[in-house]
Amino acid sequence: MIILSNIAKLYDGSSADESAVSTGVDLSLDGGQVSEVRPHDSELAVGSEHTLIDCTGLTVTPGLIDCHGHITVLGLDDTSIDLMNTGSSLVWVEKVLHTTLVDGGVTTMRDIGGATDMMKRLVDSGAMIGPRLKIAICMLSSTGGHADFRGPDRCHAQLSRLWPEAAGRPSSIVDGPWAARKRVREIAACGADLIKICASPGVASPGDALEHRDLHPAEVEAICDEAHARGLRVAAHAHSCSGIEQAIRSGVDDLQHISFMDERLVELAYEHGCTVTPTSWIMTALQSATGLSDFVMDKVKQVAEVHAQATAHAHTGGLKILAGTDPVLPGMHGRNYMELVALMGEGMSALAAWHAATGLAAAGIGQDDAGTLKPGQRADLLLCNADVVDDPSALDRGALVEVVKDGVGYRNGLPTLPQCTYRDSLSGQLNPDGLRP
Repeated sequence: MIILSNIAKLYDGSSADESAVSTGVDLSLDGGQVSEVRPHDSELAVGSEHTLIDCTGLTVTPGLIDCHGHITVLGLDDTSIDLMNTGSSLVWVEKVLHTTLVDGGVTTMRDIGGATDMMKRLVDSGAMIGPRLKIAICMLSSTGGHADFRGPDRCHAQLSRLWPEAAGRPSSIVDGPWAARKRVREIAACGADLIKICASPGVASPGDALEHRDLHPAEVEAICDEAHARGLRVAAHAHSCSGIEQAIRSGVDDLQHISFMDERLVELAYEHGCTVTPTSWIMTALQSATGLSDFVMDKVKQVAEVHAQATAHAHTGGLKILAGTDPVLPGMHGRNYMELVALMGEGMSALAAWHAATGLAAAGIGQDDAGTLKPGQRADLLLCNADVVDDPSALDRGALVEVVKDGVGYRNGLPTLPQCTYRDSLSGQLNPDGLRP
């Protein structure tokens, strides 16, 4: 058993209230799980089977859960997109996974398009170092829609340069309700944990205006029906009012981006039990992006003018808000915690932002054994040398000391904690006690 002793401040991820915050506590880990959180005992006697680690002055939180990842995206420029379609793509995926866990503090990620079951299994087996994955595999869109990234010779270029059809990943382009049903079945057969669709055009895609339609309502209804029949939730990329409303009425479970969401749509989403993932950081980051067309930048401007208000409507209206980074620009991978900062910038409290990235996120993506520091939960946690609970931006100033996933450290910030290394990752899965054979 490992005892993290005398933690200055601990946020347990259970709520957005002060009741989830403790000071001066000891956190016990056993077999890769949390076993106990209790007031600090300065006279605690431990046996040889225990490891006592002094955490005086440290802040502890659950590991982050990013509900909108893209481990197969390095950037939106042609070179970055084309690179991920070469034989070296898996090397770049490995780099993204590593920095997302070790630098970004993300221990669980819902990849909302691009990642395959093979990538998920490589992480689960220990061959790759990264957050455990929930995967959508594709991002279903109509011909000419948000997932249809063609080259400059648009009339004849290959469809969907962004995640083209490949082993373990069907095409994201689908037209017609029955074709949509078949594609959901294919994606499910390829190991998806959820289905992702485009209920509206996108900001970064090269040819679709925000106010236009992507999928037809009959297609969205067919996708939702087919997904739910297989026990899969549906997440919808949705910026416009019409796209958001169509997604809600068609049975979508999670609304992504929500740029033009108003109070009426918040009420409708609440009635239907929808969660929302605003992806607030990318909406700010796109404003200073380079190399994007004037057409795309005009859409960026439109979204930037309304997004903060949409997030505020969702928060005030009581919708469950999940934190999702949408890291599609260079420099975003490994700084996933900036989504918390962005959510606070759009009106959420620090604890509400933390809840959105921990306990609430875990429930929203079906990872019920993570997200909170409660007995029996996975020992996924961050140890920091500053009060990141009140000020998550401190993570961007070097506050992150250690990232622990399933009871194992990945930064060597606490040397007495069992550590995972690249060499270790080649020797197979972790033992239950968190140590390598």
